[in-house]
Amino acid sequence: MDFQPTQDQRDLRTGVRDLLAGRYDREALRASVDRAAGTGRSVDRSLWRELGAAGFFALRLPEDRGGVGLGLPEAVLVFEEAGRALLPGPLVATHLAAGLVAGAAEGEAVVTAFDLEGPLVAHLGEADAVLGADGEPVEVHAGEPVRSADPLTPLARVSVPVRPVAAGTYRDEGALLTAALQLGSALRTVELAVRYAKEREQFGQPIGAFQAVKHLCAQMLVRAEVARTAVYAAAVTADPAEVAGAKLLADEAAVRNARDCLQVHGGMGFTWEADVHLHLKRAWVRAEQWRTAAQAEEALAAELLAAAE
Repeated sequence: MDFQPTQDQRDLRTGVRDLLAGRYDREALRASVDRAAGTGRSVDRSLWRELGAAGFFALRLPEDRGGVGLGLPEAVLVFEEAGRALLPGPLVATHLAAGLVAGAAEGEAVVTAFDLEGPLVAHLGEADAVLGADGEPVEVHAGEPVRSADPLTPLARVSVPVRPVAAGTYRDEGALLTAALQLGSALRTVELAVRYAKEREQFGQPIGAFQAVKHLCAQMLVRAEVARTAVYAAAVTADPAEVAGAKLLADEAAVRNARDCLQVHGGMGFTWEADVHLHLKRAWVRAEQWRTAAQAEEALAAELLAAAE
């Protein structure tokens, strides 16, 4: 059996990468950081509509309902590219709301969700709708802004009682798509570290020639590829235990790769000018969305116990 992406899937990934490269490059990323610092908002509505027109949110809706009619494997490839570009906004929630919330599929509506533990909601101030713990829209009044580690993921504390994110397909799909975003970020930080290691020179040679730097970059690549295998496999099987494992591995790859990328950059990595800190901050936030490491470990442990009985 061949588990490699098909030509159509590769073309889809290339198309999304080209779209984001032209519409959300590094300059646009930095501009959105500056804009968020001044307004508290990170979603570019015109870009959101372009994503909708390209089928980003309607990717898995049936064609007879105005969608593209593709599946989870294709969605994972698309979200991987969004993670690679550090595209901000409640991408997962809006994708899950397609066909449920008016305008979500077309990118006309921005939809967020109770995807964090506790009374925190991301992008609440710029959302047109909020999905509750069961995946259905709920009414939420304005919340109190809370400082976020990621400048492009504004958080708000709401006063309404919040149940934990429900188990089942809705939560699993949210966790898997978030894992795909983490995977894209992990792969991108490998590229950033390797490029810098080739360009930066010390003692008359690129720092990539030094064994310590080689080992860091190699470990980053291994983590990213292991996570890629887990995420792709979970997209094919949609098995809850495999989704939990994929989220666990992708979170680890995104966070640890960003840290190692920062290490490769040395002192430069700690400056505001380097992009690696944005990957690390986004990875921290995503690691708390849809399914945390502790929740993924519990799900895997329960699966192992059930299999042993």
